[in-house]
Amino acid sequence: MTDDKQSTEHLTGHACIQSYLKTLDSSPGVYRMLDAQARVLYVGKARNLRSRVSNYARPSGHSGRIARMIRETAQMMFLTTRTETEALLLEQNLIKQLKPRYNVLLRDDKSFPNIHVSDHAFPMIKKHRGAKKEKGSYYGPFASVGAVNRTLNQLQKVFLLRNCTDAVFDSRTRPCLLYQIKRCSAPCVGKISEADYAESVRDAQRFLSGRSTQIQETLGKQMAKASEEMEFERAAALRDRIRALTQVQTAQGINPRGVAEADVIALHLEKGQACVQVFFIRANQNWGNRDFYPRVGEDVDEAEVLEAFLGQFYDTKEPPRLLLLSHPIENADLMCEALSDKLGRRVEIAVPQRGEKAELVEGAARNARESLARKMAETATQGKLLKGLAEAFDLPAPPQRIEVYDNSHIQGSNAVGAMIVAGPEGFLKSQYRKFNIKGDDLVPGDDFGMMKEVLTRRFKRLLKDDPDRDKGLWPDLLLIDGGAGQVSAVRSIMAQHGVGDIPMVGVAKGLDRDAGKEEFHRTGQRPMALRHNDPVLYFIQRLRDEAHRFAIGTHRAKRAKAVGATPLDEVPGVGAARKRALLAHFGSAKAVSRANLADLKAVDGVSAALAERIYAFFHENG
Repeated sequence: MTDDKQSTEHLTGHACIQSYLKTLDSSPGVYRMLDAQARVLYVGKARNLRSRVSNYARPSGHSGRIARMIRETAQMMFLTTRTETEALLLEQNLIKQLKPRYNVLLRDDKSFPNIHVSDHAFPMIKKHRGAKKEKGSYYGPFASVGAVNRTLNQLQKVFLLRNCTDAVFDSRTRPCLLYQIKRCSAPCVGKISEADYAESVRDAQRFLSGRSTQIQETLGKQMAKASEEMEFERAAALRDRIRALTQVQTAQGINPRGVAEADVIALHLEKGQACVQVFFIRANQNWGNRDFYPRVGEDVDEAEVLEAFLGQFYDTKEPPRLLLLSHPIENADLMCEALSDKLGRRVEIAVPQRGEKAELVEGAARNARESLARKMAETATQGKLLKGLAEAFDLPAPPQRIEVYDNSHIQGSNAVGAMIVAGPEGFLKSQYRKFNIKGDDLVPGDDFGMMKEVLTRRFKRLLKDDPDRDKGLWPDLLLIDGGAGQVSAVRSIMAQHGVGDIPMVGVAKGLDRDAGKEEFHRTGQRPMALRHNDPVLYFIQRLRDEAHRFAIGTHRAKRAKAVGATPLDEVPGVGAARKRALLAHFGSAKAVSRANLADLKAVDGVSAALAERIYAFFHENG
């Protein structure tokens, strides 16, 4: 793979592109088109670089979008690859990294949750998001956390598997509440044998693998036998488990018989906007659907949008064996090869025309069409609100990116700052950020100081990542939770960093702190209020409440983590397994800190060197 950057001074448009042709050969690769300020306009792949670039050098025959892009082109960069498949993967990586203006861009790229059954004598079942680092079995992806939670809730009723951590499991001396309400079989205190628990785990895994009918038949026979033997309580418990299993299947909706594993992907384009609907089919079960709204231009076609979506969507996700598409893509063979290499087994791409698979695609297409219609209606309403916001606060134009900040703490402990983002498309949750307050010299509960720290870190990052303000990362409006004091504190930080041109408004409750009587503070102007029934006021309240919700949630998560922490977490070399062994041996972290060296050495799995390190940690630092 070779990288070649070339520039031609003073030439732009077709003439600039034409000047590169004599230096290009027929190699496959990736090209970048840049404007006069060296901003990337477009990233594309080519089976033959010279042939592809020569198409852009033609003075006519281009769509409006491509013609505008050509006119803005002032230089190009080229990267040759060994194969066209390698060029396809590189193209999508660069698009996600550089976010060029004229490319189709997938903006929501969060990971999807899975169900994890741990590798343990008595495995736990839990929700898992992110890389599959822990040992055990994974089932998914599910479309949403809600879909996972519903499934886990019902699986607990059916199979009575534990969801507590190994540390809690090892330290239990009596059953917890979940055992009392028939959601766990209490393996922690021996209420079920290891063999019987293992059978429950196998049944749960059979269900998650699509073999639920066999499980229901077995449970049905057990219920009938219990009734015959007049064990009515056991029969009732088995009846409840069968009912819960049925509820899981009902909640999953369409469960195709002829499709064991597939992602069903349908696209709807309308008025320069796009919605891609993805249904996740695993183990002949529908594990939910998710809609995506990639950034597209007015004259893109379905093939271009779907190919870009597939390349970016599966860049960080494991593809299934089968992709069912609503429209064909141009380079289906290349995409199949790239995804097959990623998965390590063959991936098939199909555009079904009849039968059950076609019905699945039609269902996804209908969802995409309806979702886009709702999105466009919401966007129109959002546009009116943004226009009203601009009028209320004398902004030069309706803001495209609003950042709202809030803090959360309890008497200064576990303090966090939170930033939420909103724009023409509503809340942009992938852009939310949280800030752990680090200031050691802050007085506990100093909201001014916390806000200063958060904004300082935010603007330093912006100045580093987007100094030219051309990547869409800079806000058009800041909303701060607070009055004149907070506004003054934030304004001083903005002045220090040379970003005082960004409009900023403090939102404070009125004298009686009632919602609807908010006062708005701006630098150098008197406080103002909006009419009680003004839609813009409701909009600002929603923004503030969302920031508060996100800040509170972040604070609670930090506090919960702190509650479960022990001094052992800070000892080098003490991981989760040794921590469990120490706590099981001594009973508490405090007892570990008081233990002598000989007792530490007696703990299973703790070497003499580690025992000395633990002893030194507590006695030198305590």
